[in-house]
Amino acid sequence: QVQLVESGGGFVHPGGSLRLSCAASRRIFSIYNMGWYRQAPGKQRELVATEPSGSSPIYADSVKGRFTISRDFVKNTVYMQMTTLKPEDTAVYYCNANLQTSAGRYEYWGQGTQVTVSS
Repeated sequence: QVQLVESGGGFVHPGGSLRLSCAASRRIFSIYNMGWYRQAPGKQRELVATEPSGSSPIYADSVKGRFTISRDFVKNTVYMQMTTLKPEDTAVYYCNANLQTSAGRYEYWGQGTQVTVSS
């Protein structure tokens, strides 16, 4: 069974920073596209950042310049450094691993971690 284990959410004031972590198995981490999504109350889940395997990161316009996604291939962990956080960044953040093959799409989700930005 594939597991994506997240950590790092919490409460922060506007302008603050947090770093989210998502640990995966080596098999998943080495070949899957890894990314972060978020879902705010009453809204659809949306892509925040993704790092396709072997390609450059892609960011939602709302987080460009503030969030940075990165991979640690020793720890099989993907991170998202979030800076200059805003109240509108408040959401449950989910780690995602996906792979499109000729046999279909394989996709896995973490359990979610709450990020709350408030004064």
